[in-house]
Amino acid sequence: MSTDTLTPAAGADRIAEIRRDTNETKIRVRVNLDGSGKSVLKTGIGFFDHMLDQIARHGMIDLEIEADGDLHIDGHHTVEDVGITLGMAVARAVGDKKGLTRYGHAYVPLDEALSRVVVDFSGRPGLAMDVKFTAGMIGALDTQLVFEFFQGFVNHALVSLHVDNLKGHNAHHQCETIFKAFGRAIRMAITPDPRSAGVIPSTKGCL
Repeated sequence: MSTDTLTPAAGADRIAEIRRDTNETKIRVRVNLDGSGKSVLKTGIGFFDHMLDQIARHGMIDLEIEADGDLHIDGHHTVEDVGITLGMAVARAVGDKKGLTRYGHAYVPLDEALSRVVVDFSGRPGLAMDVKFTAGMIGALDTQLVFEFFQGFVNHALVSLHVDNLKGHNAHHQCETIFKAFGRAIRMAITPDPRSAGVIPSTKGCL
């Protein structure tokens, strides 16, 4: 059973806090989309915290995440549910999407690795991810769970997301370029467009 608590954004501030409790995890996420890249992260998985910090720093999003999950089993529920809860918080903070740039993209290199991420705040969840990690584990993070994180995020942020690792043989570098590019793509997409203030960025009139 899941209980989801939404704290509404205050005024014009693009801030949201979500608490999501299940029998497997208890997650709290707070985002400020117009922040300075500060983060407080406690998921119990060190390398995952390091990746979430990339989203905050490169997305210029203030991010607080507390996760109490069943890590005695493995990290699957924790990583997936953080993605779900973060997606919910971002969707709440973005609001009706009026004046939003909507689309964002980024290429990020790190030594031999290069990744590309493209996002569309379309209202239609979809994930296309082409990443062949060269290792099964990075620290305590199972690399298969990177997909689960992004799938959870996509489903609840209601975005279309393309994630491609174009080059790389070091798994740490592969993963870090993905999360940095994700943060920068999100930053571009959620930036207000002054030329379309108050306008939904779609010919349909809704997203």
